[in-house]
Amino acid sequence: MARLELHIAWRYLFSKKGHNAINIISGVSAGAVAVVAAAMICVLSVMNGFGSVIEQMFSQFDPQLQVVAHEGKTFRTDAEPIRQLRQHETVAYVSEVVENTAMLRYGDKQTPARLMGVDSLFARATHIDSILTEGAFCVRDEGGFERCVLGRGLAQTLGVGAHFVEPLYIYAPKRTGRINLMRPDKSLRREHAFMAGTFAVNQIQYDDHVMLVSLPLVRRLYEYDSLTVTSLNLSLVPEVSVPAAQRQIQKLLGDRYVVRNRYEQQEDFFRMFGVEKLLTALLLVFILLVASFNIISSLTMLMLDKREDIRILNNLGATPTQIRRTFLLEGWLISILGVILGVILGVTVCLLQQHYGFLKLGSGNDYVLTAYPVLLQWTDVLFVIAVVLLLGFLAAWYPVRKLRVNS
Repeated sequence: MARLELHIAWRYLFSKKGHNAINIISGVSAGAVAVVAAAMICVLSVMNGFGSVIEQMFSQFDPQLQVVAHEGKTFRTDAEPIRQLRQHETVAYVSEVVENTAMLRYGDKQTPARLMGVDSLFARATHIDSILTEGAFCVRDEGGFERCVLGRGLAQTLGVGAHFVEPLYIYAPKRTGRINLMRPDKSLRREHAFMAGTFAVNQIQYDDHVMLVSLPLVRRLYEYDSLTVTSLNLSLVPEVSVPAAQRQIQKLLGDRYVVRNRYEQQEDFFRMFGVEKLLTALLLVFILLVASFNIISSLTMLMLDKREDIRILNNLGATPTQIRRTFLLEGWLISILGVILGVILGVTVCLLQQHYGFLKLGSGNDYVLTAYPVLLQWTDVLFVIAVVLLLGFLAAWYPVRKLRVNS
């Protein structure tokens, strides 16, 4: 009997009604669902594209895995778990980093900065060479001179460029000893470094704030010994699974240390991005809910138009439940037709944009990207299909449940 109900509903969907307005409203309902479903797929895919682009930007600077202390800011590299980490089968390079804040001065310009002391393995643990915009990556030259590499925005703030002959001066408060209130300048330690290059991650937290210098310089500035670090940057052996390596290394190091992947290193950003995507999806679902009201109107008018058919079906032995199910399927078929058209339209637009980039962001060199990035994920498509079918079912169920069938 279910097949008969579906057959009748299918005939009702495409047959000529007593009032032409019913056909028009049904077509508008399916069209509205299709447009909103396509919009949901396109918007979610564009957000995925921007997320993927930003993730790639971060990956040029952030290591595959990073080890930090579970409590406190620093830890020592002579601990037994750290020694075992250096010999771990999944680890190719271990780069030591000491990070803190400092004040930079060049001429009459000064600004705070995020100072990162790195060793010679930093370039291998990251992809810093691929994002250099000027000069070269060098934190100490062969002559023993201290060099530095600045984010492009930070360099512009100070008005410096690669190979400037005047040094940058770095100031930081002394970690030990008393503060001289009469001579506050005596409570600061000072170092200097010569410009070697600039880099650009195209993210403000790096480009406008980070300065890379040698590890010994930062240790002198903050009075740390040669075994103290704030983090370890890990580069893994090729073909190794990052999640599996993270679990193994975390188990090796124990609870005193935290092993973070690239998502966890930028946890605040990716959490905010996830919230934005969720809110966008909810807004589109609300728009879809409004579009589904057309189904209620279309189905209500159809039930009024088919009162004679309902009486005939009743006389032929159809039960009220079967008659209601017929109109429920009729309303649901409108949503199914709409979501099929919407998925075809949305996927087609996303694939065309992904391969040809016909929707541009702007002209000139003001944009990192020339076209809107798109990353089509089939989980988003399935999400859209599920939401449309659910709302379509509810929109059809609401008027059908009030249908009165004479027994």
